[in-house]
Amino acid sequence: MRFVRYGMILIGVAVTGLAPAAVAAPPAAGQTVARSGGHCIEVTATIPLAHASGEIAVNPNTNTVYATTFGHKVIVISGRTNKVVSMISVGRNADAVAVNPATNTIYVGNSRDGTISVIDGRTRTVVATIPLGRDEGHIAVNPATNTIYVTHLFADTVSVISGRTNTVTATIPVAQFPQSVAVDPKTNTIYVTGMGPDEVTVISGQTNKIVAHVPFPLGTPRALAVNPATDTVYAVPGSDGTGSSAAVISGQTNTVVTNIPVGDMPDGVAVNSNTNIIYVANPNGSVSVLNGQTNKPLATISVGTAPNGVAADPKTNRAYVANAPTDGSPISVSVLGPCRL
Repeated sequence: MRFVRYGMILIGVAVTGLAPAAVAAPPAAGQTVARSGGHCIEVTATIPLAHASGEIAVNPNTNTVYATTFGHKVIVISGRTNKVVSMISVGRNADAVAVNPATNTIYVGNSRDGTISVIDGRTRTVVATIPLGRDEGHIAVNPATNTIYVTHLFADTVSVISGRTNTVTATIPVAQFPQSVAVDPKTNTIYVTGMGPDEVTVISGQTNKIVAHVPFPLGTPRALAVNPATDTVYAVPGSDGTGSSAAVISGQTNTVVTNIPVGDMPDGVAVNSNTNIIYVANPNGSVSVLNGQTNKPLATISVGTAPNGVAADPKTNRAYVANAPTDGSPISVSVLGPCRL
């Protein structure tokens, strides 16, 4: 789901759904390759899709990728074969998606129904439906505590859901128009973007209380990702922000320590905690690859049209980029992985 703000009104603009076949493809001619500390990254496959919303998640324990359709389906992609292996029926306007790799459970936000579909990753069936409200935004999971967090864009709250009972256990007031949410499972800390004021709100997962407000220097924060190995948060501004940078936030001090140049109006960000490499999806058809150790850009890799969501698998060292359709352009998932020798 993309949100465009006109004055103080946010309008959700979703791009549609996903597809049946997946074919491995070589990198495009002139493809930029990122190299860092012995790691070489390139586009190793392109998975064609019929429809895509731009939301994507990966379970590193099962090597499985999940993408929503903004219809009533979730597409299941094998990370081993890069092929679509299943389609799971969920609620209406499925957009947000997150995975608990510890329990092999997938959570899908159905914006039209105002519900969360809970999917068993082993059976690929919906095992529960959690009522929330029609303004739910993004979803994040803490696998260490089996807790799910869902933002509510217009209620200015975050719902806390027990993964054991599939019920809402708390509601946390946050800054206006919260959209993205990310979790550090090592510190049990939750990070939420806010638009009024422009900030990243820091919440203790133990107390469900706000413990810090991090002013965002780049305008309106859109997307977040956490590297639990380094206790570092990455935030990008999106279309309502200013500049072309990713903000690097220390989880220890809750301050922005530096900004890293990326593309204009980035839509998504993901971190590979194994390699300390960050992926930022830029709407111009590229992904900025960043070095988390040096806080410097490594390369800009061309992918499909209008990349939006991005997810990283620390076990395979692959990243998956959902390329959203614009003006009839091809829809696909780009797979960024270790260079083929």
